[in-house]
Amino acid sequence: MSTALLTDHYELTMLQAALRSGAAHRRAVFEVFARHLPGGRRYGVVAGTGRVLDELERFRFGEEELAFLRDNHVVDQPTLDFLADYRFSGDVYGYREGDLYFPASPIMVVEGTFAEAVLLETVILSVLNHDCAIASAASRMSVAAGKRPLIEMGSRRTHERAAVAAARAAYLAGFASTSNLMAGHVYGVPTAGTAAHAFTLLHDSERQAFETQIASLGPETTLLVDTYDVAEAVRTAVELAGPKLGAVRIDSGDLAAAAQEVREQLDALGAFDTRILVTSDLDEYAIAALAAAPVDGYGVGTSLVTGSGVPTAALVYKLVARETATGKLEPVAKRSVGKPSRGGRKEAYRLLDDTGHYETELVTTSGLVPEGGIPLMHELVRDGRVVGREPLDEARARHADAVARLPQDALHLGRGYAAIPTEFA
Repeated sequence: MSTALLTDHYELTMLQAALRSGAAHRRAVFEVFARHLPGGRRYGVVAGTGRVLDELERFRFGEEELAFLRDNHVVDQPTLDFLADYRFSGDVYGYREGDLYFPASPIMVVEGTFAEAVLLETVILSVLNHDCAIASAASRMSVAAGKRPLIEMGSRRTHERAAVAAARAAYLAGFASTSNLMAGHVYGVPTAGTAAHAFTLLHDSERQAFETQIASLGPETTLLVDTYDVAEAVRTAVELAGPKLGAVRIDSGDLAAAAQEVREQLDALGAFDTRILVTSDLDEYAIAALAAAPVDGYGVGTSLVTGSGVPTAALVYKLVARETATGKLEPVAKRSVGKPSRGGRKEAYRLLDDTGHYETELVTTSGLVPEGGIPLMHELVRDGRVVGREPLDEARARHADAVARLPQDALHLGRGYAAIPTEFA
């Protein structure tokens, strides 16, 4: 399916005017960056790059798209003729998925003619603003959870397509699995799930519901124990499944207190290895508050798919260089108060301290290559062909390594400044 109409009207009117002036074919450099980290967070997580590459490959104006533009008088005939042959033939560079970013990090750079590159603004920002926001929230939750696994289960709290993207971003940032089967099918994210309260309510008794679930899924299943009375449900669960009962799930009430009571009850019944999973409107703060509770895993829904209060990464797509009449690239930048940008084609490096932790984000337009600096920008698209696609598990491993290299105070959940400074050279 074409992604060409996943764009704003004004991209096409700019194209039409630029074709008329002759400027459309000038070489141009666009850059994706964040002026700040929203929500007072200490770092952001790069996510969605792989999805951007998929969208770019499908960015074509076929007969259906052209007919829509023609019938609605969006652009004139010369512009329609240009769009009929549109193929992005430029280059894209960017940070790898799973890596971290900070204010002014040039996480993606698009180089091509103005006509080719300007049309990609909206689709790129749509993907990156959503996925980076979800991954940044998921990373905070993963840090708060420590070694306890997290399952993403927010599909019913967002748009059906956003749910799939959110599950992908959450897995990249440390979640162990998702309830969303489409994310498993398309991206290979591990899926998990057992039963909801409706399953218990369907049966004549909680005992009958548990018997049915155990018969179908085995004693290692997870039984939901808070439909009626938690203590009675736990007794019934262990009686039916035995000490090999896989897990119980608590979805309401004071989770810390309930988990403590259930743990004591399970141990008294000999179910020492039965795990306790908790759900119910969890976010990173609630997860952190449960650190001392006898909890073995968390299910997170609404807060995850809405970015835990920060549903967009505040990324922008700005022209930073353009071709002059002499054929050279010159820096350009917006200078308005409150929304300035830095012109010039950039490179970025991350500098480490003596302990191997991140110390500085160095962004340069001078060509300076700092000694020992880790290059952050990699080739993603060359001459219109995707060359930088990688498995999702590589991005997941990269993220775990990146978080381990952050200064310790970067992992605090409170509002604060960026974990490391961004410097320019």
